Amino acid sequence: MKGLNKIKIVAGFVALFAAAPALAADDLELAEPGVLTCGADGGYPPFSLTNTKGEFDGLAVRVMKEMANRAGLEYNPVIVKWDAALVGVLSGKFDMLCNAMDITPARQEQVRFIDAWLESGGRLLVHEDSDVTSAEEFDGVIGVLASSTWSKLAEELNASDTKYYKVEVDAMRDLANGNIDAMITDAIAAAWAIEQSNLPIRMTDGYLSSVQKGFAIHKDKVNLAKALNEALASMVEDGTYEELTSDLIGISPYPEDPIRSQF
Repeated sequence: MKGLNKIKIVAGFVALFAAAPALAADDLELAEPGVLTCGADGGYPPFSLTNTKGEFDGLAVRVMKEMANRAGLEYNPVIVKWDAALVGVLSGKFDMLCNAMDITPARQEQVRFIDAWLESGGRLLVHEDSDVTSAEEFDGVIGVLASSTWSKLAEELNASDTKYYKVEVDAMRDLANGNIDAMITDAIAAAWAIEQSNLPIRMTDGYLSSVQKGFAIHKDKVNLAKALNEALASMVEDGTYEELTSDLIGISPYPEDPIRSQF
């Protein structure tokens, strides 16, 4: 009888834990319980932007906001400059980044990434009157976002000079006005900008790189990473992810084989 009672007690504990919620908001290693404070780029369309209603919007904003909601958290974005983004995560200024950041081995050494949520690649943009059709033909002045992977790609081109920008919108304006001869940016961002702004620029043939993007988080925040991964997976499964993203760019950019979080 004692052995039978012991088995019943163990079974009771197993059932109890199986029925309990995966993680409570207080267990998610947040600076403020129940609030997800994240560093966000305020002007990187279509990933982050201010819409016609004056609301903070964009691909990254929509996806991250829905992820936070499904994890039972209040979404609290803090606008931060790109070159200070990772520093803010590592110093604990905010819980994570809501920027669409390329997942690279070097960055994985510094931070943990939520499962990749978008796939794209770098493209060379030129003025619509340019004779350049591919990156191999280019030999002029190129513009890139400072402290980005685009600056590394620019080093591989036959550029006569490189100009660095804090905001990519400024680079696009300079390209449209003829102040630079080309720029490198994300294909999705480029397509959005060309369509929305009617700028006299175009993408050349071929990708310079293929990348997956993720939301960066401090390596210590394991529970938070797992909770957000579960939220993202449920969004993809029930079609919410495709609905939110295709509404802005016409397609679902979810990776066919996403890079998973490193635990």
